[in-house]
Amino acid sequence: MNQTDSIPARLAALKTTPTSELKKQWRDLFDSEPPAFNRRYLESRLAYRIQELAYGGLKPETVRRLERLGEELDGGDRAKSRKRADHSDKPITGTRLLREWKGVEHVVTVLADGYEWQGRPYKSLSAIARAITGTRWNGRVFFGLKNQRRSA
Repeated sequence: MNQTDSIPARLAALKTTPTSELKKQWRDLFDSEPPAFNRRYLESRLAYRIQELAYGGLKPETVRRLERLGEELDGGDRAKSRKRADHSDKPITGTRLLREWKGVEHVVTVLADGYEWQGRPYKSLSAIARAITGTRWNGRVFFGLKNQRRSA
């Protein structure tokens, strides 16, 4: 039996493996402590690593090319690399955001240069949330585009 014959079975087993065992596999395969991410992240990274070790990783020239492309996009700035390529946190133009507030459904349409609610243009979701509730809100939180708690 070839060493790679058991790879599909190992990958399939990740779904039913207890988290404690996934963390042990992480230590064995990465020679480091597992990150405090969710189970799906552990499964996907372990699946990649198992295949990488069995079949080989990216070719060195591919790694260099990806690094060059990354440098072109963000100049090596880690903060920039975590943002969308179009530098916008705004939903795609044409998206309709729905929110029920005190039994009334509110529909906001995303425009290229702002938002529309009840036939009127607005510059921000926060302004719309304030108009709906009468209090200050983070518009992205109000419309469910961002968690209230700060993400790690």
